[in-house]
Order: sequence, then structure tokens, then C-alpha cells
Amino acid sequence: MSTLKVFTDLQAAPELIDWLRESIAPHELRVPAPTGANVLSDIPTDPLMQEADVVLGQPRTDAVLTSSKLKWLQVSTAGFTRYDTPEFRTAMQARGIPVTNSSHVYDDPCAEHVLAFMLANARQLPRSLATRCANGAPEWLAIRRDSRLLQGQSLLIVGYGAIAERLVELLAPFRMEITAMRRAPRGDEKVRTIGPDEVTAALATADHVINILPDNAASVKWFGAERFAQMKEGAIFHNIGRGTTVDQDALAAVLASGHLGAAWLDVTDPEPLPDGHPLWTFENCYITPHTAGGQGGESRVLIQHFLDNFTRYQKGEELVNRVI
Repeated sequence: MSTLKVFTDLQAAPELIDWLRESIAPHELRVPAPTGANVLSDIPTDPLMQEADVVLGQPRTDAVLTSSKLKWLQVSTAGFTRYDTPEFRTAMQARGIPVTNSSHVYDDPCAEHVLAFMLANARQLPRSLATRCANGAPEWLAIRRDSRLLQGQSLLIVGYGAIAERLVELLAPFRMEITAMRRAPRGDEKVRTIGPDEVTAALATADHVINILPDNAASVKWFGAERFAQMKEGAIFHNIGRGTTVDQDALAAVLASGHLGAAWLDVTDPEPLPDGHPLWTFENCYITPHTAGGQGGESRVLIQHFLDNFTRYQKGEELVNRVI
């Protein structure tokens, strides 16, 4: 294979960029001049990107579409909203340009985060940590009475991908009854999988509903008043997908009605949620500030994920986390 030009707009420590450069040698690494702007900002495309064979990062879609040399794009996040359009997909497929994301960087931390949500709710941790009640007191007895086991409970995962697959593995010891909804079931999923047309019945029986939907035109406010009403009374709603996929006013209303047992959210729209939003007022609504994907050494893990895929690319092997 001839020498490839790899462009990245990753905002990583200089030593990590040096490690990336050394690891892909003799191929060339090209980086933009520092601007201090977020990679998602609407800034002009760096000319070096137009010369690249491979891009790692968050390039503008127009820059990708006008690049005559691009052979492969790896998005540096699990979300790829700006690229998830019919126009972009069609263009990439027509030119034979694979697009991968970085789901495997975030599947472990996100899966562990939502498992922590589930366990905290089942074991009544918020209530327990907020009290100093004595052994045998009415409050002590109430906490013990309301504590639950995950064993035997039912779970519906809405949006089956890398995070859901890892969560299913983590939940294996709990022997839960797990169903997943996927836009187009493939048959290789590790649990019973249904399409969107079967979700109403699944919502009605699930003790836990976990939303991992991506942000796209079809998913905006997918969880609204109608679907919340379809959920089992007392069910627990978890969102580690995207805030835009939930009608937050409808969620507030269903919490106020007492129909849902609790909501655990890592994402909102906007982020952070304004101080006066009704969701902050519910004792059974718990919000973390979009930290589910975080882990120590995240940038190093992200670069290693790219390097593993770069090796596959050079060998002509199937790329991991291919989304187009």
C-alpha cells in the first residue's frame, strides 16, 4: 500500500498526537493549526483535510462531500448525527467510502453507567444515602421494603447497537428478561429483538425501559406522551441516548401523574437543563451531566480504537463500528 495521508482534528494532548504519528508511520499524519475552537464549531475546513486519504475526527459534511481523495472516515464519537442523513449516506455509498464511528470507545462506560442507574434505583440508594434513620425505624423499614432485585425483572432496550450489546453482557448474571427494539433487526442480536411496529406491547410489560436512540430526524421526541402512557405503571425510564429523542414536557407530566416509577437521565435537551425546568423538581428524576461515556484516558482509548481499525483498513479487513 502506498503512503497514506491521515488527517485528524482531535483535540488531544501533544504527546498523544505524537504517539498517533509514530504509530501510523511510515504513513503521514496531518493536523490543523490550533484554533481553540470545538471540532463541532462551524469553522472553515483546513486545506490539509482535502488532501487526506483517511480522516479521524469530526469534519464538516461539505468538506467530506467535496474531498476528491478521501477513502475512509472515522468519526471520533459514538454519535454521528451530522452524517446520518440520506444525502450523505447515498454519497458515501456511491463513492465506496466507508464511514465508521467510535462506539467501542464508549460502549463499556455507557453500559456500566446505565447499569449503575438500574442498581441505584433497585437498591434505593438515593433514599438510603440521604437518611440516617435507625435500624428498625419506619423509614428504615420502608427502604428495605421498597428495595428490589433485578433478577426476574423485564427490560426493553430501545436502540440496539454497541452499547446495548455490552449492557446485555453485563446483565447476564441478573437473569433478566430482555427485549431490544431495533429499526431493522438483523438476526444476530444476543437477545430477543423486535421492530418498531412491535414496541407498544413491549413497553406495556417492561419494568425498565432504556433509551439509546441516536439523534436523527426519525428519533426526535420518539418518547412522547403516547409512548410514556403505553409504559407499564411504575416502570423506570433511563436515557443514555440523546436528549432530543425525549419530549421532556411529556416526561415531566408522566412523572407528575405517578405513572412512572422514576427517570434516570444522562442526556437532556438542552444540556445542561435550565434551572427552572420541571424535571429538576421531581425527587424521582435523577440527572447526570452527559458523563456516561467518560473514562480515564479517554483520548488514548479513542486513538487506540482508530489504530486498530487502521490496521484492519490496511489489510483489507472488515472495519469495526462501520455505520455507512
